[in-house]
Amino acid sequence: MKKINLAVAAALALGASAAQAGIVIPAGDWTVDIGGNVNAYYTHTKTDGTLLGGGSIGNTKANTIGTGLLPAAFGIGAKTRQNDLDIAFQFTFFTGTAAGGGQAAGSNSLNIRQAFLTFGDKSWGTIKAGRDLGLFGSDAILSDQTLLGVGVGGPSGGTSTLGRIGSGYIYADWIGQIQYASPNWNGFSFAAAVREPWANNASAALERRDMGFDAKASYEWAGDFAGKVWVGGLTQKNRANASDVSVGIDSYTSRAWELGGKVGYAGGELVGYYYDGRGVDSNLRATGGLQFLGSTQKTDDKGGYVQATYKIPGIGTKLGASWGRSESQANKTQAAFSIVNGDNVENESWIVGAYHPLTKSLNLVAEYIDQSITYSRPGVAIDGETNSKTVALGAILFF
Repeated sequence: MKKINLAVAAALALGASAAQAGIVIPAGDWTVDIGGNVNAYYTHTKTDGTLLGGGSIGNTKANTIGTGLLPAAFGIGAKTRQNDLDIAFQFTFFTGTAAGGGQAAGSNSLNIRQAFLTFGDKSWGTIKAGRDLGLFGSDAILSDQTLLGVGVGGPSGGTSTLGRIGSGYIYADWIGQIQYASPNWNGFSFAAAVREPWANNASAALERRDMGFDAKASYEWAGDFAGKVWVGGLTQKNRANASDVSVGIDSYTSRAWELGGKVGYAGGELVGYYYDGRGVDSNLRATGGLQFLGSTQKTDDKGGYVQATYKIPGIGTKLGASWGRSESQANKTQAAFSIVNGDNVENESWIVGAYHPLTKSLNLVAEYIDQSITYSRPGVAIDGETNSKTVALGAILFF
């Protein structure tokens, strides 16, 4: 059985590993590994503020029971050694628990986020081909305390909430890719991937001609002050079509870089992360933090978060607090843009949480989230701001 901690949640998000196996079944030359999680949270959210262009949204309240940042999941993988190669595959099926809009099926549809194969050897590295979490932003989300909880975006009524997506980092997302990961040289390693091209707006959906690229290098060390530092990058060309050009949007290349680190000592851990780029954030004032999707211009994007956690000796409860902020600034005056695509957005949040291991497989979670989103329209004297306060209570079970 898996021990409940952030490292296990990270392993689940990336696929089961031999070091953190779930249900292991020998099958001839293969070793089959089955694992997953089920979670559910009650969330209560109060929201107030002003609309873009003026007017109050009033004092609204919302309640729901649904999944958190990590959707419920069932994964199956297997590995073997053949012809001096370690080969493996992984499939992971994700779903939510919320009905979504009161409909019977709602957002509970099955989502196959992982489907990939790997082959390689510890002497020269590993090749991965298929759909898996992208490299850029992966350490940011896997280091986020809310991976075991809710974070911002609850109640959402969808497959999952957002954690710190759009309020501290850009979502790594699940991407078709061919990736090379190096061996571990005394703590240093790197990885690079060619990834499926993503259109940066709906009108360019047929302009997916240029592949994307991301890469990451990291150094990890053990000892009393164990930790990790990493640096990464992302780039993709976005081609404008006739509709884009008609409103002043030209072809451009999206680029971003990231820098992060974490260090732990005697039950405590500190995490710091920062990213900066152009044309990479979705610029959606309702969510934000999604790579490329929705942005119809070359936005200036940056953000980061800091986080501190402490595991109480004996009882094992982990207490955490974090602050994060993401900004996506339009760099052109284009009043013709729709409300969600033409805004400057600043998304800031404070999150505190308690994560208690009731057993080695079951964690109880309590979080409080305070989020503020401000937005304005370039060249137009209108702006708005919303503030949401959320209480989340629930549990997550790993197997």
